[in-house]
Parts: sequence; C-alpha cells; structure tokens
Amino acid sequence: MHIDTVPVITIDGPAGAGKGTIACLLAQKLGWHMLDSGAIYRVAALAALQRKLDLQDETTLAAMIPILKIEFRDGEAWLDGEVVTGEIRNENCASATSKIAALPAVRAALLELQRSFQQSPGLVADGRDMGTVVFPGANHKFYLTASAEIRAERRLKQLSEQGLSAKLCDLIQDINARDERDASRPVAPLKPADDAVLIDTSSLDRGEVFAVVLRHIA
Repeated sequence: MHIDTVPVITIDGPAGAGKGTIACLLAQKLGWHMLDSGAIYRVAALAALQRKLDLQDETTLAAMIPILKIEFRDGEAWLDGEVVTGEIRNENCASATSKIAALPAVRAALLELQRSFQQSPGLVADGRDMGTVVFPGANHKFYLTASAEIRAERRLKQLSEQGLSAKLCDLIQDINARDERDASRPVAPLKPADDAVLIDTSSLDRGEVFAVVLRHIA
C-alpha cells in the first residue's frame, strides 16, 4: 500500500491531557500501528543528557540525531540497543525534552523518523504537532486538553505509583512553564489543528473520552 493511502489518526495536546492512553486504546481497537512522538523526543533528550551536551546548542543536537538508533518494540523504548523506557519518564528528562523540542533544527531532524511510522494498515499518532505538521493530511484529528491543576494531579499520582515523591505546586509550575515553551516556540507550536476535534478531559474518565473519539471516527 502506498504511504499516501495509509490512514492516520492524530491525537495532540499538552502533557497530562490523556492523549497517550487514548492513542494506545485506539491503536489496539483498530489493530493499527502507534506513534508516541513524545517518546521519540524524550529518547533524543536522554541521548543529549548522556552525552552532556548543551541543550541550547541547536547545531550539535541536530547533528546527533541521525546517528542515534531509536526503536520502539515489545512495549519498550530503545536507544542504541538499550532499553530506556524508565529513564525517559523521569522529570529531568521531561524538562530536557521540552527544551530541545523548541529548537527548529532538532524538530526537522526528527520529522522524517516520525513519518516513517505511517505503515499499513494504519497509524494512530500521539503528540503535540501530529495534526498540524507531521501528518497534516490525517483522516481524523483530535486535540485533548485539561487544566494544569488536573494534569498535575494525574502526574503526581503516576509518580506516587512509581514510588517517587513530588509537590503538587511544583508540578503545576512545571506544567505551566512547559506549556508556555511549547505554545510559544517559533516552529510547530502547541496548538490544535484547524480541523481538529477539541476534547477537554478535565472532568472525563478515559472511557468517556474514548467514547467521544470513537463516535467521531465511526
């Protein structure tokens, strides 16, 4: 099947809005491939941290990306042959990810890798610019959002389940700062595609959100 005929559904939104969970549920139901674009950026950020690179050195960071071996298999994220699923989910890596994601050359270097996930029978793509930049011709587009307070509470629960501690006020501050960086970056800012379906998940559980998505693609 030619890549242009492979269907794509994009689910964008800020961190903690629930887009990853919904994308995974949808990919499983449809039997499609899934792209967690945030994980790709997190792996790249981890590689930069491991190499002790300046997170503002756009040229060096962009030059690093083509030599990385980034894979997603067996439910795990791999970097150069090593499983890094746990490492890319810590707050240090999350902060570094937001910083390098604001750099145009880094985004350009990762664009082709993301588009390579468009394979038969279809793709569910989860991220921040899937519907606006990476797959602008997607068959269906969704944008999930929620208040910063709700998203911080969800993150606090995740960290607690992992045996990690954090302060809710710090998480809210971090989320607001990350949102500002993502929304104000000059290339591919965080925003809904003009033709995206907007869903506020603040007061909805994942089953309710999933039901809304399914109604729109039926």
